[in-house]
Amino acid sequence: MKGVAVTGMGIVSSIGNNLEETLDSLKKAENGIDFPEIFKTSHSHLPVGEIKISDSQFRNLLKISPGQAYTRATMLGVFAIRQILDNTGMKEFSSDTGIISGTSVGGIDYTERYFHDFENDPEKRKFIQTQHPGFSTEMIAAYFGLKDFVSTISTACSSSANAIMMGARMIESGKLKRVIVGGSDCLTKFTLNGFNSLMILSDNKCKPFDEGRDGLNLGEAAAYILLEAEDCIDDKKVIGRVAGYGNANDAFHQTASSENGEGAFLAIFKAMKKAGISPQDIDYINAHGTGTKNNDLSESIAMKRAFGTKIPDFSSTKAFTGHTLGAAGAVEAVFSLLSLQEQEIFPNLNFEKRMDDTALMPVTQPKKKKLNSILSNSFGFGGNCTSLIFQKDE
Repeated sequence: MKGVAVTGMGIVSSIGNNLEETLDSLKKAENGIDFPEIFKTSHSHLPVGEIKISDSQFRNLLKISPGQAYTRATMLGVFAIRQILDNTGMKEFSSDTGIISGTSVGGIDYTERYFHDFENDPEKRKFIQTQHPGFSTEMIAAYFGLKDFVSTISTACSSSANAIMMGARMIESGKLKRVIVGGSDCLTKFTLNGFNSLMILSDNKCKPFDEGRDGLNLGEAAAYILLEAEDCIDDKKVIGRVAGYGNANDAFHQTASSENGEGAFLAIFKAMKKAGISPQDIDYINAHGTGTKNNDLSESIAMKRAFGTKIPDFSSTKAFTGHTLGAAGAVEAVFSLLSLQEQEIFPNLNFEKRMDDTALMPVTQPKKKKLNSILSNSFGFGGNCTSLIFQKDE
């Protein structure tokens, strides 16, 4: 099986408002981590990956009136998906196009804003429903006139990776011919305060897989790719293919990964089995690599279990964007597809010293390499672990 064709993609994050800006930042190893300016928080000393476009600016760019219940996460999603139309030359999506979107907290940013006014102000009461994760997907779908198949996945940090997996399965089974898959999450008080209470946020820029790592940076982003069945591709360029996918649950702890990386190992193993390839066929791993003590050790052990002594080149790109939660899997899917396109590995920033426990060495400088198969890992709270394999179109 050749895998499901990817024919379009779009992205917005702290390192770029489109594919071109994103690729430029990745190639120059320029991160988007800084102190928040638009996002209002009592923890303004914590660095984040913030998109420097305000909600009102997004509304103007997307021609959305203030009275419409579009939250920041929803507008990020619309902004990224519009790029797919621009990049493919399509004027609109066909009516049979499906959409599967992943998110952690949906539009809770507006729930936070209006919470105390909900009861007494009918005009603001409409934002009560925006906190439901599915509401963001429904509003994104409505913007593009999509009604055929609309679905939301909320499995924490693996949400959008699972959206990609589900979309590929829908194409393979013949249930859909074309589907937009990815995810969107914005910075919110709920997530920042929550991660801070877990004491896993760093006061500095995160250092994935480094012995001195002391936590993650949160970020916001939206990224989506267009998957199409073979008879729908027409003259569009095939950017790459979703060749493999695997999902497993660590079944260990609600907010921590197991010591032996069982869920991660199983997800990697299943993805390779689905793709019909061996461990030595993986040319590069875009690791989950959040920069926390627990995650990076667990993922390192899982990689050693899956690949033995011959671990492929790997890096975490979260030091570029911060951890974008439900959007992370799709963000890193786009990064993986850009790596295939450019035949280049993007570096693991801020790395200084190997971890004592596993001594693994990530790629720390941009590296040109022949790339055919890339593994992308996304491991979420609740133990939900997903691995995707992207391959060049042959």
